[in-house]
Amino acid sequence: MFQVKNLTYKYPRNQANTIKGLDFEIRQGEIFGLLGPSGVGKSTTQKIMVRLLTNYRGEIYYRNRDLITYDKDYYQEIGVGFEVPVHFSKLTAEENIAFFKKLYHNKADTDTLMKRLGIYDDRKKKVSEFSKGMKIRLNFVRAMLNNPVMLFLDEPTIGLDPANARILKNLIKEYREQGGTILLSTHLMNDVDELCDRVAFMVDGQIAEIDTPQNLKRKYGKSTVEVEYVKDSSLVKTAFNLETISSDNLFFELVRREKIISIHSNETTLDDIFIKVTGVESYA
Repeated sequence: MFQVKNLTYKYPRNQANTIKGLDFEIRQGEIFGLLGPSGVGKSTTQKIMVRLLTNYRGEIYYRNRDLITYDKDYYQEIGVGFEVPVHFSKLTAEENIAFFKKLYHNKADTDTLMKRLGIYDDRKKKVSEFSKGMKIRLNFVRAMLNNPVMLFLDEPTIGLDPANARILKNLIKEYREQGGTILLSTHLMNDVDELCDRVAFMVDGQIAEIDTPQNLKRKYGKSTVEVEYVKDSSLVKTAFNLETISSDNLFFELVRREKIISIHSNETTLDDIFIKVTGVESYA
């Protein structure tokens, strides 16, 4: 879907480049996570890819064609959900959606989307009366209203309660299952772990790591299994090598003879990987 080659960008008033030679691709039908601490260039990269910023150096190909050769019809194919929802606050939700629909040839069933997201009954309210979470959900509807083939999402679930975040993530998964492609940027590593097929970690305007979440966990994690059990009224923990556990008699003796409290692998989390790769803690 996208090929980005040696992408470099400097804001006019800055002396240093914000983007310093990015190379990555986004495959059709995948959710690609662009991750990193604030200020490393994630939003700038997205703004370039949605053509809000120009005068970059390097090459960007969308569907095997140079991005700079596309006219305004490019916007008919993409949907964008910015981190901070921007709506016409004096209009109702219904009026907001109707206004933006006029900009597109292809129009989604936004009533169904609003029903799924729990804001349909409030569609005739002014957006100024909406809560933050309702504005975020309306923002997703707007990103989807033209049935895009490519979707850019920046912190789509930030500010949502777990129930509404689950609904939105299910919609994202359904979109991918129907052939859609997504560039996702977020600090919520649980969302990344659940949604992304591949992820790229950015550090200081460059990509430091790029792989599937599973491969990154194997690379940065410990290959051990920890058994917690009760022995002589005390809680004891013992670790076993995952690669040799099938022939480790001590492990099987322990399982047979002791009262096991828990058994779990010492798999690292994407939060741990985020900190190791970028040196900055992600949001809890």
